[in-house]
Amino acid sequence: AYGGGELVDKFVGLQNFQYVITSGNFWAGVGRVVLYTVIQVPVMIIAALALAMLIDSYIVKHITAFRLSYFLPYAIPGVVASIIWVYLYNGQISPIVKGLAAFGDNVVLGSMANITTWTFTGYNMLIFLAALQAIPHDLYEAARIDGASGFQIAMKIKLPNVRAAALLAMLLSIVGTIQLFNEPQVMSISDPSISKSYTPMMMALNTSQGTLT
Repeated sequence: AYGGGELVDKFVGLQNFQYVITSGNFWAGVGRVVLYTVIQVPVMIIAALALAMLIDSYIVKHITAFRLSYFLPYAIPGVVASIIWVYLYNGQISPIVKGLAAFGDNVVLGSMANITTWTFTGYNMLIFLAALQAIPHDLYEAARIDGASGFQIAMKIKLPNVRAAALLAMLLSIVGTIQLFNEPQVMSISDPSISKSYTPMMMALNTSQGTLT
């Protein structure tokens, strides 16, 4: 310290928990994460399931390339993906939009959801595809003999048999939204409306570093 003293570890008991529970910034961040989860998770799960069923239906040619193209975003580190999309969202250099700062909090949150959906849809697609390919083909043959159409097979056989995979994908996605950090942290560099307590994870980091404002 500048005064010549030494750092002292002080046990504060439950004061940290009291600070969090009584913090308006914390509950505002929780509200944003809940809203983010309600919007982003269903959209991503439905998109991943639709892509998996499309591949499993053999309608798409060159399945390997199709599957790889949707999985590649997952191979990009989260911070790098956020930087790419911040570039696309930057009003001065972006070829598609005029910036986010002037559009309000909900649009910023939706933009973060777009980044996550783009990144993780391919990953969840593979979860669903594995579940679909594990369904015994005897069920399909029996259904076709009974006169079932492709749509009926998808609704009556495929969807019921991917419920466990859907539950797993949803749980993993919800856990991921609770840990929302990379997207708002990177986007806050170009958008001053994103505070240091925008999400609980950002608030925890900036409080520990003494930079929370």
